[in-house]
Parts: sequence; C-alpha cells; structure tokens
Amino acid sequence: MSDASAASLRPSVLHLPRGDWRTVLDCLCAHFPAIGREIWLERMRRGRVLDGEGNVLGPEYPYREALRVHYFREVAAETPIPFAEAVLHADDHLVVADKPHFLPVAPVGEYVEQTLLARLVRRLGNPDLVPLHRIDRLTAGLVLFSCNPASRGRYQALFRERRIRKVYAAIAPALPGLSFPLLRRSRLVKGEPFFLMREAEGEPNSETRVEPGERRGELWRYVLHPVTGKTHQLRVHMATLGAGICNDPLYPRLLERSRREIDDYRRPLQLLAQTLNFVDPLSGRERRFDSRLALDFDACR
Repeated sequence: MSDASAASLRPSVLHLPRGDWRTVLDCLCAHFPAIGREIWLERMRRGRVLDGEGNVLGPEYPYREALRVHYFREVAAETPIPFAEAVLHADDHLVVADKPHFLPVAPVGEYVEQTLLARLVRRLGNPDLVPLHRIDRLTAGLVLFSCNPASRGRYQALFRERRIRKVYAAIAPALPGLSFPLLRRSRLVKGEPFFLMREAEGEPNSETRVEPGERRGELWRYVLHPVTGKTHQLRVHMATLGAGICNDPLYPRLLERSRREIDDYRRPLQLLAQTLNFVDPLSGRERRFDSRLALDFDACR
C-alpha cells in the first residue's frame, strides 16, 4: 500500500496491554506475532505508528501500559479484485455505493486497499467516510456510508433501531412444498469452524421473510426481507429451508479449504442487497435506493 493510500484510511487503535516490554515496538511484536519486527520498523520509519495525539512513535519509544497507539494496517502484494464499484448517490451526509461481488466493505484480514471503503476514500477524497452497515464480501449490492461526522449518529440510529427497510434478491433451488410468504425465525450462534454460523435451540435472535419471485425450473429467484441483521443470516436461513443460495461456498455444505480460498469469478454468490428504504432523519423525506446490479441464473452451478 502506498503512503498516500494508508494515510487516507482511518488507523487501527490498540491500547497497550500490561507487560514488561521495554519499548512500544517490543509490545507490538509480542501482541502481533504474525507481523515481523522488520515490518513494524518499516512502518515506524514511514510514520505509520502514532500515539493518540498523532505523534510518530519510533523504535525506541518507551512502553507504557494503556498507551493509545494508532497504526495503519497494510498487506504486502495485495491481490487486485477485478470488479468496480459504482457510486449511486452522494450528498453532504450520505454516500450510497453498489458493491461488486468479492470486494470487502472494510479492511479485514488480507484485504486493506482492495476494499470498498478504501476505494471510496481515494475516489471521493473524504477520509471521514464510514460504512453504516456491512454486507458479506461475497454478496453484491447496496452499502450506505456516512460522510459527515456531525450527522453520523442520526443515520446510525436508523440501523440500530431497525428503521431501515432492506430487500435482498437471491437465486436458490426451488421450494415447491412450502407455503409463501414464509417467516423464518431462529437463534443463530457461532458454529464450527469459527467463521460459520448455525441455528441452535433457544429464543430466536434472527428473522427473515422469504417470498418467491421468478421461477426457472429447479431454480427460483427469491425476495428476502431481513428483519434482523445477523452474520450470514440470509445464507443460513435459506440453507436450512433446503435452498442454499447458488454458489455459496459455506452453506449448506462447506467446500474443502482449497476451493474456498480461490475465488471463482465465474460463479459469484447469487445474493444481492437490492433495495434500501428509509425516512431521512434530517429532512424527514422518504428515501429509496435501488441497486443497478443483477443476479444471473446462468452463473449457477
């Protein structure tokens, strides 16, 4: 990642834990064992490790418990994702983007520069951009960003208080034996491996309304209305109904590791965040945004 790109993104923050390290550098190396000492030295040389006031921390800066350290995550030789995002709307408070399949919303794991947030910060020149919600990396469609810290809380409340109406589209196997519209309510918990979710006994914490749309033989296009926003909620609900979304590498059957780690751009997950609808908390006006992307029956296995 270039210095300009790193500087445009918000840094990660670490409050140094209790320990007997001599320097901040020693603490960082112990806390992040996967990141070599030479990498931290290079980041410090380029001014990418700071204290809470924005002062650059060098290799000999003394360790202090609870010191607030800002650092910029970087990934060497990050693989470009060959699909472009689209900005559908931008004003003084909101940016609405159409995210392509395979692109993460925000930095995570091996993705830093190849994220929707990083691309939009560079494109719009606004380091104050913050995603107001997330969709899976493999899911395409609408993502709403706050671009003004002064109004951010008003828009965040829409999601927290469930005053955003979200509609998704999905292509999955037909379910002719079920009655629609169907309401799926269940308790979602962490599964095994750690990145999977599963349904469990207990009080439901997730809810999705499912309606059938276009029908093409053994495949249907579904309209999904998530009432809650749990991780992988739509994917798990469809899989447990017996209609795992086309090209899903996790549900209902986890593909072997080698196949999951290599994105197959010919077979994107057939799940699209299609519509966002809400009453604007600043103007009081009804607002609706629709994705310009589309799902593809021909891309299903």
